[in-house]
Amino acid sequence: MSRFFATGSDSESEESSSADEITPKTSGPNFRQSLLLSDDEEDTKRVVRSAKDKRFEELTNLIKTIRNAMKIRDMAKCLEEFDQLCRAFLKSKTIVDKEGVPPFYIRLLADLEDYLNQLWEDKEGKKKMNKNNAKSLSSLRQKIRKYNRDYETEIAAYKENPQESADEEEEKEAEESGSSSGSSDDDEEGEEALTAKSFLKKEVVPEANKFLKGAKGSGDESSSSDDEDDEDWGEDTVDSGSESSDDGEGKSSSLACRFLKKTQEGEKGLDKKREQKKKKTQKKERLEEEAEEEAGEEGEGGWEKVKGGVPLVKEKPKMFAKGTEINTTVVVKKLNEILQARGKKGTDRAAQIELLHLLAGISGEHNLGQGILVKIKFNIIASLYDYNPNLAAFMKADMWKKCLECIDELLDILFENNNIFIGENIAEDSENLAISETQPFRVRGCILTLVERMDEEFTKIMQNTDPHSQEYVDNLKDEGRVCGIIDRLLSYLETKGSTEEVCRIYLRRIMHTYYKFDYKAHRRSLGLQAETKSEQDQEESEGEDSAFIMDRLCKFIYAKDRTDRIRTCAILCHIYHHALHSRWYQARDLMLMSHLQDNIQHADPPVQILYNRTMVQLGICAFRQGMIKDAHNALLDIQSSGRAKELLGQGLLMRNMQERNAEQEKIEKRRQVPFHMHINLELLECVYLVSAMLLEIPYMAAHEFDARRRMISKQFHHQLRVGERQPLLGPPESMREHVVAASKAMKMGDWRTCHSFIINEKMNSKVWDLFPETQRVREMLVRKIQEESLRTYLFTYSSVYDSISMGTLSEMFELELAMVHSIISKMIINEELMASLDQPTQTVVMHRTEPTSLQNMALQLAEKLGGLVENNERVFDLKQGGYGGYFNRDQKGSYQQKQGYQRDGQRGGYQQKQGGYQGGHQGGYQGGHQGGYQGGHQGGYQGGYQGGYQGGYQRGGGGGYRNHQNRDQSNY
Repeated sequence: MSRFFATGSDSESEESSSADEITPKTSGPNFRQSLLLSDDEEDTKRVVRSAKDKRFEELTNLIKTIRNAMKIRDMAKCLEEFDQLCRAFLKSKTIVDKEGVPPFYIRLLADLEDYLNQLWEDKEGKKKMNKNNAKSLSSLRQKIRKYNRDYETEIAAYKENPQESADEEEEKEAEESGSSSGSSDDDEEGEEALTAKSFLKKEVVPEANKFLKGAKGSGDESSSSDDEDDEDWGEDTVDSGSESSDDGEGKSSSLACRFLKKTQEGEKGLDKKREQKKKKTQKKERLEEEAEEEAGEEGEGGWEKVKGGVPLVKEKPKMFAKGTEINTTVVVKKLNEILQARGKKGTDRAAQIELLHLLAGISGEHNLGQGILVKIKFNIIASLYDYNPNLAAFMKADMWKKCLECIDELLDILFENNNIFIGENIAEDSENLAISETQPFRVRGCILTLVERMDEEFTKIMQNTDPHSQEYVDNLKDEGRVCGIIDRLLSYLETKGSTEEVCRIYLRRIMHTYYKFDYKAHRRSLGLQAETKSEQDQEESEGEDSAFIMDRLCKFIYAKDRTDRIRTCAILCHIYHHALHSRWYQARDLMLMSHLQDNIQHADPPVQILYNRTMVQLGICAFRQGMIKDAHNALLDIQSSGRAKELLGQGLLMRNMQERNAEQEKIEKRRQVPFHMHINLELLECVYLVSAMLLEIPYMAAHEFDARRRMISKQFHHQLRVGERQPLLGPPESMREHVVAASKAMKMGDWRTCHSFIINEKMNSKVWDLFPETQRVREMLVRKIQEESLRTYLFTYSSVYDSISMGTLSEMFELELAMVHSIISKMIINEELMASLDQPTQTVVMHRTEPTSLQNMALQLAEKLGGLVENNERVFDLKQGGYGGYFNRDQKGSYQQKQGYQRDGQRGGYQQKQGGYQGGHQGGYQGGHQGGYQGGHQGGYQGGYQGGYQGGYQRGGGGGYRNHQNRDQSNY
């Protein structure tokens, strides 16, 4: 017999009396043995639990913590506890494999996933979250979606009948609470100390449970309570470690006592369970009734269903008290009340817009006139613009659609009612909103400002949309509506607006037109007809070409505008449109007459971006027309900077990110041009490099031994050096490699190889097919490559030939004999080629006048000595305090006057008057009085007194591309 059953009493009274008499001195050896336990067992109350209970209790506690965190929307806590829950569940894997996944765990997974999905869809709620919570929400959502894939069937079963699963779980919780309450009652009965009997209540139960089946007849009251107790005790069964075969009277009496007490406790537990079930059924019925009522009321449109939390009863604010007479004064007063909340903290902007729409509807119902309706519409559009408080944010799609509709409605009202006068100069006191037969409506507001803001919002929408998505295409379709609104306002202001307002709306129309290529006008100019009948009908209905529209709008601005900015923008847009449609001479003349390059650096950044775009388009136009020098000069400033992308407003360079702060970066992004207005940067670079190649390669061949040779294009030379540094030369891949390979071929006079590198399928698809007149551009390029290759060949190999036949050259380069004759004649006249033409034999006779290597070295030495003397003079003059006439070249005795070191005076000098290799009165190879290849008094190829080929495209004064040789007599 086990020592735990060593003693017992025959009745309940004996048990209670023995509980009162707890002392170590109590007689009876068996009783002493029951109390002779370890010190730990005497000090603490032992509760023997199974491994399953321990693991499940740990899981339950973690789930409670997660649910509490869900209630307060603490996503960081949710994420942390969920990680712990996953680890705890992994530890319980052996128990879960035996028992199955507990339903409370499945319930949490399903509820947590639904909760996270609701939070994710709540955009406003996400914005209000702090950074840590928002990050945790994203991480937790990904984890739970991945984790729940392993439990899809269990979660689906739970979601099919969530109520039953919840009831089962609550029943288990109720059982636990019942047993715990029973144990607390027992503790209250024996408060004094640990007794044998109280210990037996805790410890004997699991062991005694094994014997209760045999002792069922000894005073049990209900078999159902026994079964339930068996289940409860069966879970907590542990091996006591000591069993006895002795069945005495003490054992049976003890068992009977224990059994009777537990029966009473079981009855209490049963009563509690029944009460809880009753409450649940009542609650379920009540919920069903409420759901039915809600469904009925929803059909009537009475109530809304809220997502979660405490339901807030939303009542639409009453616009006017019951019985109030609705007139203009009352509506204006209410309008002012609504507008007073505008801009205040906590104001619901969406509700404010809704109230204004409601007020407009009320004024329409009561026929208060169009004046008050126009005023309300003005405020609705202004509220739509104010919906995004941040200037950098763009309008959402629904707000944008509402804005366009409101502006259209406002314009409809203005067109239908000629007796409405609007303007910013109308004071609020002098407004006339009431219906009057004698006086027209007078409303304070500016429709032009609203349309300009609408145009800016459209630009912001396009800037903030991914240009490679379908959404960008859908948004771009709205440009038709925007242009339609601008056209309607344009026709309205032409009759009722001031000159300044007309100029402003004209500029808006120009900005939507200047960058678009008019394919229909281009087809008509070539004499081509539309392919289908519908296209022909459309062309006939469209009326005038974009060129006529631009001409009419821009000329009005030139004549009437008083602000420099609008006129400057109009001129640049006009030049851009001319250049885009290959009207080179009109574009060039307009640019030179405007003198914009003199003071464009003082303009604001958007105008400077427009100027850069215009210059680039002008250069591309010159290239298409075969004006290679003009194209190179126009593109030089943009391409040489290495920041073409940034200067054209087509993106920010990453290397300059450290130079600007966050605020400057936002400002720069707002200046960017929308993607559909971009200029292809690869096409731009290719045009520049090909132009540089056609200029630089013949020049390099002509000045191969010249120490004073200057680079025409630094970027082109950089690409050549990069190509030379490559250890392994394979076939060219990129556009730059194609140009470098073509340059090397041209340097050798091999025009066919050069042509194959410049014009091929890859280059056609990347560059040349992007031009409107593709075939004409290719033919021009082939012609230029042949001509420049011929010049390069003559410069490179002239020392090899005594004479060469022009017929041979014509066959080699596939040029007409007249063209070969023309090219060689120009080279001889310009003294680039020392030769003469023998007309009868059609040959070119070379002259041996090139300097020897010793002469070249002597010229270099003379040049360096001249620079040294100049520097010496400057240092001397600085020490003396005077400039000695060095910077005053008109005085006598100056350093470089008529008898100077390298001047062309009447009495000699280093470069004599009558000509020669490097001097002469009327020109020479590298200097002269009236011009030469590299300098002179009135101009030359690379610099001079009043200008030169490379004086600068944008520099004023007397230099550069705009060579004012006869400034007083004529001007472009």
